[in-house]
Amino acid sequence: MRIRSARPEDLPLLQDIERAAGEPFRALGMDAVADDDPPPLDVLEEYREAGRARVAERDGRPVAYLVWDLVDGAAHVEQVSVHPDAARRGVGRALIEDLAADAAARGVPALTLTTFADVPWNAPYYTRIGFRALPEAELTDGLRAIRRAEAAHGLDRWPRLCMRRPLR
Repeated sequence: MRIRSARPEDLPLLQDIERAAGEPFRALGMDAVADDDPPPLDVLEEYREAGRARVAERDGRPVAYLVWDLVDGAAHVEQVSVHPDAARRGVGRALIEDLAADAAARGVPALTLTTFADVPWNAPYYTRIGFRALPEAELTDGLRAIRRAEAAHGLDRWPRLCMRRPLR
């Protein structure tokens, strides 16, 4: 497996990865999550152009991706998706570790993300790789804005939380 910057020709494949990665949510009764559209190509292109889109490839083909934003001084994992055919092999973790190393080298103090509290491959997984749930009092303005946008998108039908992983 190799991690690299996303290329323009990868972007439609990233949408396919996102669709496939959503399918396991159906088994949890979260069809709306599975049916959610992947990020549009122009949005993925913005991440790519900004250098904030990373791809994990196997045999020369993307199997996972991560896009991130800078939110209140932290590298915020906007999305990390792994194709089910590549799941449970450390691919998502490798993408997160790649971001952590890059962010730490730039002096960024932490990674953040928002996730589903009760989905086994979400909050429990992130806890195992060094993230901790943030209580409401520790949420930054940027994280609160992200949570409001998620709620407006209907994601609050299931418990969600913000998490943080220090890099120093």
